[in-house]
Amino acid sequence: MNRPELADFLRRGRARLDPSDVGLTAGARRRTPGLRREEVASLAGMSVDYYTRLEQARGPRPSRQMLTALARALRLTDVEHDHLFHLAGEEPARRETASAHVRPGLLLILDRLHDTPAQVVNDCGEVLAQNAMARALVGDVMSRPWRERNLSRCFFLDPTARTLFPPEDHAHHARVQVANLRAVAAARPDDPEPAALVAELRSSSGEFARLWDEHEVSLRHRATKRFLHPLVGLLELDCEVMLSHEHHHLLVVHTARPGTEAYERLQLLRVVGLQNMTPNGVPHGG
Repeated sequence: MNRPELADFLRRGRARLDPSDVGLTAGARRRTPGLRREEVASLAGMSVDYYTRLEQARGPRPSRQMLTALARALRLTDVEHDHLFHLAGEEPARRETASAHVRPGLLLILDRLHDTPAQVVNDCGEVLAQNAMARALVGDVMSRPWRERNLSRCFFLDPTARTLFPPEDHAHHARVQVANLRAVAAARPDDPEPAALVAELRSSSGEFARLWDEHEVSLRHRATKRFLHPLVGLLELDCEVMLSHEHHHLLVVHTARPGTEAYERLQLLRVVGLQNMTPNGVPHGG
């Protein structure tokens, strides 16, 4: 691990970003350009003290998950992401597998969606980034441990993951999750990530195992989803899925048609849900 070089790279990456680049408001006048340390730490989901020690070349070696979070917070390109890993003494993930690194352009789109829930997931269902409205709708997934960020794992192994869906929709969502994962596993037979997830769910969930044996296959696509939100009630939202082929990433956006009751409730969620009144939700809405 090259601590001095890593510290310098982090400082320079922070200095080149404006708050608007990462979906933040500038607030009070700043004495120096760039983001503050506490802003980078918040975006990366780490303590300010931990991030400060990294910038001062005295921090411990970051984990791969932490490096990925830092790359996302600093909006690093693919080359910069790999450089960050090398400075920390880690080998970047192979490009033919699903990467946890979200490209800056995709994050820019996510940050610009102020009035509609949107999140980036990989094709195995791991949530990689959320905007504020997504956190208001389904909870702050990015603050949870890595294993609890996967939509399929939580849907089948955590009973609370289904509480924001109407009960009559549970069977449909289960079939969609399994059919999507089967398609992903078949498309990437040499990638251990989907294979390991399938093996875990088949051994831990009888429902998943039964649906897997039915051999249905499909990929995530446009749909209508219903959410039972504890603050604003039933929301029937249109789900649009946009695919980034290079990294197997999906931008999932939930919208409501103007003039509908769901639209009014989504506007209400924008007000009350962004005032720290969000539920403790679990990842379930990919």
